[in-house]
Amino acid sequence: MTTRPNFIVSASDIPERAHVYPQSTEALGPVRGIGSAAGLQRIGINLQRLPPGTRSSWPHAESDEEEFVYVIEGEVQAWIDGELHAMRAGDLAAFPAGTGISHCFINNTEREALLLVGGEPAKASNRIYYPRNPTRRVDLTPSEWWDDVPQHAMGSHDGLPDAQCKSD
Repeated sequence: MTTRPNFIVSASDIPERAHVYPQSTEALGPVRGIGSAAGLQRIGINLQRLPPGTRSSWPHAESDEEEFVYVIEGEVQAWIDGELHAMRAGDLAAFPAGTGISHCFINNTEREALLLVGGEPAKASNRIYYPRNPTRRVDLTPSEWWDDVPQHAMGSHDGLPDAQCKSD
């Protein structure tokens, strides 16, 4: 058998990394950057594990980058503008650029979930908005913060996993 080309990768060979925002100690669900490992440059594709009691990111919206999340295994709650929406294996959520729809994904179950997360790579023109974490603004340059985000009615959910709410 011949050697596989470098654009064929195995997810198990890609190291996981868990992002932690500045000013926070919360480790988010670990991610494997499978798209970049295979050489993709115009689209990001990641596998993200969400152990029980974790979330994918802080709730956010992006001005100039499309994103999607597909549930491969398990169940999660999609946090959309302060409201929770159940998602299970086979469900897809899509976030077109510029809509101002704030989102993240929370695992409040007792089983791990696996997500396929994709979108455009970072663009210089992109701006970001964190409706539940306005202090994030101090970590960004003024040109990175989305000041004129389209307004949406915001529900009351704080965007935290249940386990974090109980420990506060």
